Amino acid sequence: MTRARLDGLYFLLLGSLVFLLLGAALENAFPAGMLDFKVLYYPARCLLQHGDPYKENEVLRIYQTQGRDSSRDTEVSREIVTRYVYLPTAFSVTVPFAMLPWGPAHHLWMALTMGSLILASYLAWTLGANSAPIVSGALIGFVLANSEVLAILGNSAGIVVSLCVVAVWCFLRDRFVPVGIVCLAVSLAVKPHDAGLIWLYFLLAGGIYRRRALQVLLVTLILGTPAVLYISNVAPNWIQELHSNLAAFAVPGGLNDPGLASSGAHGLNMLLSLQTIISVFYDNPHIYNSISILVCAPFFLLWVVLTLRSRPSLSKTWLAIASITAISLLPFYHRQYDAKLLLLTVPACAMLWAEGGRIGRIALILNTAGLVLTGDLPWAILFSFINRLHLATSGLLSRLVVGVQVFPTPLVLLSIGILYLWAYAKRCSTEAPSQAA
Repeated sequence: MTRARLDGLYFLLLGSLVFLLLGAALENAFPAGMLDFKVLYYPARCLLQHGDPYKENEVLRIYQTQGRDSSRDTEVSREIVTRYVYLPTAFSVTVPFAMLPWGPAHHLWMALTMGSLILASYLAWTLGANSAPIVSGALIGFVLANSEVLAILGNSAGIVVSLCVVAVWCFLRDRFVPVGIVCLAVSLAVKPHDAGLIWLYFLLAGGIYRRRALQVLLVTLILGTPAVLYISNVAPNWIQELHSNLAAFAVPGGLNDPGLASSGAHGLNMLLSLQTIISVFYDNPHIYNSISILVCAPFFLLWVVLTLRSRPSLSKTWLAIASITAISLLPFYHRQYDAKLLLLTVPACAMLWAEGGRIGRIALILNTAGLVLTGDLPWAILFSFINRLHLATSGLLSRLVVGVQVFPTPLVLLSIGILYLWAYAKRCSTEAPSQAA
């Protein structure tokens, strides 16, 4: 192993150590520890007792009788736990955990979250290390050191993103392919809005990649179909109930409302989508949702056309995945923990950096900014500082603070997506003649 690769690995190990120590310590100290895992666990327990997991009162009954210290929960945390917002396919993954008592179940989930994220980070580093091992190690180590919220809340994004990264590694290295197929299928079953466009790349790219994508789809159907059929039996109105649960969190001032009055869109674990910016000017769901889609649609369509028309190579694949990873976070609901998917942009950044020139420097600057702005510790420090200022609710300084929270992250993510899309288009145009020859 060269000295550069060893130094890059040290950065990765340092980030892993910070993640493990801080994550475990904060999960035990945090009053609402593993709250997002409860969202998965108790509805699955309800389903095991043949209840309707999409009905708040049925899940609440299970939670109150079996929930550990549920009497201490706030009204908000009880609503979060009892309003199930995942598709039925997620039960194919969560029901085995719900068969266990809470203690072993949440410790196993936490271990899988931490272990899978560290494994995925190492695999992403091996992909970028061939070009720039130190840069890759520093960026990925920073991601790991700033992933404490995943350990504290136990959100499924930790496992979903990790399995998606593992699948990409398996497909591009052509190793442990069956493992990669299962990993991406599980990601799609639990959080399709995180892994869906990564799967779409392999489908559009053609050749062996398309075969892998179709195999993933088949495994996803095998995993998810029994859950959908069973849910349709015990909860025939689950679609309407799911829509009602989602709408309850998206009401003005709700947890998932992107507007300034939201109780959960800003602050630590903030929303990242473009709606947070647009709602500052037009606080109307029909307007900010439509504009967000219209902004991202041209870039998505260009990406689709490039992917269909070009023959995949390793360099183009990394640029294609990096661009769609950043863009996918913007038009629809995503939070800070979903941005760990930016691990998939590091190999493209390392490649451009190793090639030198202005584009490589810009890629490194934007990637670093994106990882900092989606990291947990920088925002925790900033919010701690802001709270000490005791700012008034109105005034120029207060509006400036709100702007710092709302504007930078989506704009940087959009810039990352555009940069890699431009590099992807340029690479497709320059490589096309040689392939035709």
